[in-house]
Order: sequence, then C-alpha cells, then structure tokens
Amino acid sequence: MRTTLFYRGEELIPPEEAQRVTQSSGNTRLKAARQHAGYASQQAFANALTQAAPRIGLGAMEVSVRQIRRWESPAPPWPRADHQRLLVHALQMPIEQLGFTAPWQNSEPAASQAPSNAQPAPSAVPAGLPLPQPTAAVQPPTIGADYTTITVAHRRLYWSVQPAHLHPTVAEHTRLGLHLLAETTGVARRLLATALAESLLLAGRIEFFDLRQPDEADATYVRALQAAGEANDPLLGAAILAHAAFIPGWAQHRDEAAERLRAARTYARRGPASAEFVAWIDAVEAECDTRCGHPKDALRAIAHAEDILTTGSEHRSPEWFTWFSPVRLAAFKGNTQLKAGRYAQAHDTLTAALEALPADEGKQRSVILGDLAAVEVARKHPDEACAHAQAALDQLGITWYATGMERIREVRQGLQPWADTECVRQLDDRLYGWQTTLSALRR
Repeated sequence: MRTTLFYRGEELIPPEEAQRVTQSSGNTRLKAARQHAGYASQQAFANALTQAAPRIGLGAMEVSVRQIRRWESPAPPWPRADHQRLLVHALQMPIEQLGFTAPWQNSEPAASQAPSNAQPAPSAVPAGLPLPQPTAAVQPPTIGADYTTITVAHRRLYWSVQPAHLHPTVAEHTRLGLHLLAETTGVARRLLATALAESLLLAGRIEFFDLRQPDEADATYVRALQAAGEANDPLLGAAILAHAAFIPGWAQHRDEAAERLRAARTYARRGPASAEFVAWIDAVEAECDTRCGHPKDALRAIAHAEDILTTGSEHRSPEWFTWFSPVRLAAFKGNTQLKAGRYAQAHDTLTAALEALPADEGKQRSVILGDLAAVEVARKHPDEACAHAQAALDQLGITWYATGMERIREVRQGLQPWADTECVRQLDDRLYGWQTTLSALRR
C-alpha cells in the first residue's frame, strides 16, 4: 500500500496531521460570505440576523454567537427554515452556496464527481465556487507548487497583456484549481488554495479595473475570500477585502466601503502586514473617501500612509503584492488633491509621480496623465489638458485600461467650453476615431 507523504516547509508530517490542517478552517464559504457582507465578527453577524428577523416577518427571535459558531464549524448542521430565510436575506446568496449540505443530499455523489453537460462560459469565473473537500491524494505532492507557477506567470502578464485576452485564461486557471482541490490533501492542498485565491483576486481586479464589471468583480472577490479561508492566509484575505471595498466606494456607498476596510485591517493585523501593505489599505480608504466626496478625510488617510512608509516595519510584503509603491501613493495623493481643488499641489504631485513611475507601469501612466489633464482643465489651460490627454491615449493604445479611459472621458467633458478650439477637435478626432470607438465598444 502506498503512503502519501506531506511536508510543512522542510518538515515531514504524518497524513493524519495534514488532514487536520485541511479541515481546521471550518465552513469557510459561510465565513467568507459573512465577512464580505461586512460582518467582521460572529457577534456582529448574530446581532444583524436577530435585528433582521422582525423586518422579514419572522417575529422576535434571537440568533446567538454559539449558533453562528456551529454554522461555521467543519460539519455545519442544516439550518432550519427560518434561519435559512435569515441567512439568505443577510448575505444575498443561496443557502446551497454557504457551505451547508441538505440531509437528503448525503447519499448523492459528491459535487466534484457528479457529471455535468452544462459547461460555464469560457471567460467566466466558476460560479458559486463550492470548494470541494478532498477525497484522496490523487495528485502528487508537487501539484500546489506547479499550479502556483502558472499563477505567478499570470501575475506578471497582467501588466502587459490585453485584459480581454488575459481574463479568459485566468478564469480557466481558477476552474482548474477548483477541480484539483478535490484531488489534493494536506500541505499541497493549502498551497493550491493559496494560489487559487490569488488567481481569483487577479480575475476580480481585471473585471473591476480593466473591464469595468463591478458586479462580476464583487462575486469573484467572494470566491477569492473563500479560497483564502481554505488556505488560512490572512494577508490574502485582507487584500481581497480591501479590493472589495473599491466597489461600494466607487458607487459612493461610503459606510459599506468602510466596513470592508475595517475587516481588511483586522486580517492585516493577523498577517502580520508590512508597512507597504498597511499604507496601501490607507490609500484604498483615501480613494473611497475621495469618490464619496470627502477629500479632506482622504488627505488625512494619505498622510497616515506616508508616515507609515517613513517609519517602515520589520515585516516584508508577500510576493503577490505588486500593485502598490510610494509612487502609486503619490498618484493617489495627486488625484485627491485634484478633487479637493488644490490644483497647484496636484500638478506638482502628479508630475513628480509621472517622472518617478517605472517604464513598465503603463496602466498607471494613463491614469496619472488623465489626472494631469484634469488639473489643466480646472486651471483653464485647454492646450496643456489636450496634450496630456493625447499622451494618455498613446499609452492606452499600448496597454488598455478602462480606468484610464474613464479619466480621459471625464477630461473631455470638462473641455466642452473649448469644443471649437483646434486642440479639442484634434482630441475628438483621436478619441472618436474608427479604431478607438470600435475598441471601446468591444471592451
């Protein structure tokens, strides 16, 4: 009989302990959905369910923390009918996607083994992400590292490959990872779940920032949080929750964004997080506050982030944390100064950020150029605004970024008082040329 070996770093551990490591995180699907909905603690969730009961016609009833703890255990009991109504109401997800198994399904084949003729769309992230429990170590112990290698390659490709081309590949990679989870146990499964969570985070980033599909991104972040919970990786969980805060923040739902950021900070403390990681969460808060019309609060958050970067910490950022730097913080700051009406400061900050930006960060370059153009519109300098907008369009022709194009469209709206000038007409010719228009419609 073959014995499967597992490793924790260089240390050999028995299969029994590896199985305990796999099962220790409990019902991660319910936990992830709870946290994504903004309930950072079991007590907060219990209070919310108790308060919601009368509003949906269930009368006065109390849901205890003990009950939440049972639902988030490795073997959660099937909730009774009124509890199901509460859970679905609070989390806006079907009960079947919250980690519960109906008693009448116990005798049916596992979902990971059930044949299905219905195939998801090639570009779609797996819906619901029912994380399969391991059945046997069919895959070799190297499967987690092998899957991670592809995830790392996607991480690098994001900065140069067209998002419409990369997203289907990343989505298919997440689908593969989901299938492999059912065939992997122990440490290999944990490595696989970590890489799957990163892949789902990347898919959500593309959906939100590059393709402007916030609803799809929101659902993808829930699945990413489920995978991070399976991996028991608090820093990945913090990164996912902070990214999820952008969605209500950009929709000007400030309280919901703040709740997700509080959850992100809680996870970051468990990491522990590096100074750069903590500063990035401050930067996310600043952008959400700016979008919600509170630029002064945003500037305070940015000042706090700058202090953190100056102080530093002994902790290092994870390898997948590639989307933030002091230059990017300066770009956040310049945009906030612009929205606060501090145009001279915004011009200086954004100009310095553009000069310091590495050559391979084309997506961020288009955003900074768009903000510089907006500064010149505010200062009533249409020629300079058009020059920055034209440079941004040059960059977007190389690396498409929906967020950057949004900046240019906002600039063009601001240029309407100078619509009859030659520079604005040239910008219109470029902005509404055949190729640009068709590309925008396709994307």
